[in-house]
Amino acid sequence: MEYKNLLLENRDGISLLTINSPRTMNALNSEVLGELECAFYELNLDESVKVVVLTGAGEKAFVAGADIKEMSQMNSFQALQFAQKGQRVMLLINRMRKPVIAAVNGYALGGGLELALACDFIYASEKAKLGFPEVGLGVIPGFGGTQNLSRLIGANKANELIFSGRIINAAKGLAWGILNEVFTPEELLAKAMETAKEIAGKGALGVAFAKDAIVSGLSMSKNDGFRYEASQFGVLFATEDQREGMGAFMEKRAASFQGK
Repeated sequence: MEYKNLLLENRDGISLLTINSPRTMNALNSEVLGELECAFYELNLDESVKVVVLTGAGEKAFVAGADIKEMSQMNSFQALQFAQKGQRVMLLINRMRKPVIAAVNGYALGGGLELALACDFIYASEKAKLGFPEVGLGVIPGFGGTQNLSRLIGANKANELIFSGRIINAAKGLAWGILNEVFTPEELLAKAMETAKEIAGKGALGVAFAKDAIVSGLSMSKNDGFRYEASQFGVLFATEDQREGMGAFMEKRAASFQGK
């Protein structure tokens, strides 16, 4: 499928997905959200794709936020539908079988930070700016931000960031645990692709089951999470990848995983 607002490049099992609307600082409007939903759905079904790296075009923004011009014309019901559409995209990213790495190259505000938080982890440029300015517009984050941020860094820090509408820099985002690592702008994408390549070389089923165990376990009690993890562990022993991975280890050779 061809996209108006996205660029998609596949490199040896890694898909680089770029939101390409630099004129609007890659703002999330209904059209962009629809394209993201289609793209992630297709990437999840594409067996050749092992990892996705998500970034924004241009030097200023990953995604500067949702499209305020579009939102300002909405009534209450339209706003509800818009929030639900955004949440579908975030949940799709969260639940897809392939890891998604966010490479935040600039502003990640409002919906942009929500998009990054939906990914499995975040690498950022030193120039990145993070925040939820929604309360300054008389609204709240609507694409899962109140839920994902509090689960990631705890309610106290999430409360401070969301209630104040404050924008923080990459160093503080790293210190608070929002970001995994911070790089120079020139290094960012290469470092994200380097980690993606490392993940892509592992057993795709193992990675997919690990992601599922982590994501599913967050909504379970600890005991239920342990049981679910054990069940997933057991299922993998019926796969060719398990036999190949352990066989390669015993034979002191590189494993050749087939995702079966």
